[in-house]
Amino acid sequence: MKHLLVLALIILITACSSSKKATSNTSDSVAPTTPQPTKSVANKTKAPNKTQREKTLEEPQALVEKNNPNNASSSETLNYEIWTNLLEKHVSDQGHVNYHAFMNDKKAVSHCISFLEENLPSNTWSKNETLAYWINAYNIMTIDLILRHYPVKSIKDIKKPWDQRYWKLGEKWYNLNDIEHQILRKMDEPRIHFAIVCASISCPKLLNKAFTSQNLDQGLTKATKDFVNDTSKNFISENNLELSKIFQWFAKDFKLNGSIINFLNQYSSITISEKAQKTYKVYNWDLNN
Repeated sequence: MKHLLVLALIILITACSSSKKATSNTSDSVAPTTPQPTKSVANKTKAPNKTQREKTLEEPQALVEKNNPNNASSSETLNYEIWTNLLEKHVSDQGHVNYHAFMNDKKAVSHCISFLEENLPSNTWSKNETLAYWINAYNIMTIDLILRHYPVKSIKDIKKPWDQRYWKLGEKWYNLNDIEHQILRKMDEPRIHFAIVCASISCPKLLNKAFTSQNLDQGLTKATKDFVNDTSKNFISENNLELSKIFQWFAKDFKLNGSIINFLNQYSSITISEKAQKTYKVYNWDLNN
């Protein structure tokens, strides 16, 4: 009896072991029902870091500025710092120009012309900004003209000085006559005649500060008052006028709001009679050095 119980226990243990093995084999042979994730194309592309993202955002604006240099001055912030520095360095408060010393800064003058070329006016500019640009352009080019031919005793020693097309701005080559007669005079601002300087003693004095849209009106008024009341340029009394030939050459411009005398009375320290007699001084073309 004892032997029968032992045999039955062995049979039972053997049966349980076989059942467990069979269950294990069945589990191993069945494929998993949940699909494994696959790598997408997006996962293979490295996400841009912060610096790369900022660069991507900035590039379109940078391209706009590169291809539209006028964008820099669209808000009337054009900076003539290099030109002002040159004027302060080489032009006295009396308007005398040290051309000999200016020769050492010819490269800086070239930079000023490049600056003009890179910042051509657009139709979005204000009148003051456009006037300031072309007044500075005229004066920069006049200095450059003298330096190209220095030493000279007079601007008139240069062949056809106002017709020389040395300066390319955009697609056009300019001369001084173009700027004065085709641009500045057509803007109906007669005071420009006391701001643009032809490098001569009888010319208005060259201010030692660049014109900007912000200082234009004040600068034009100062230049006009200084010239009108300079006894070396004009002799003024109530009934007699001995005027600069500028008032003869450009009489039409000064009559925009009446007569030449009306214009003069806005800036003269002496009140002039409407019946005052006018004559004109001999113009001195010697260099304003």
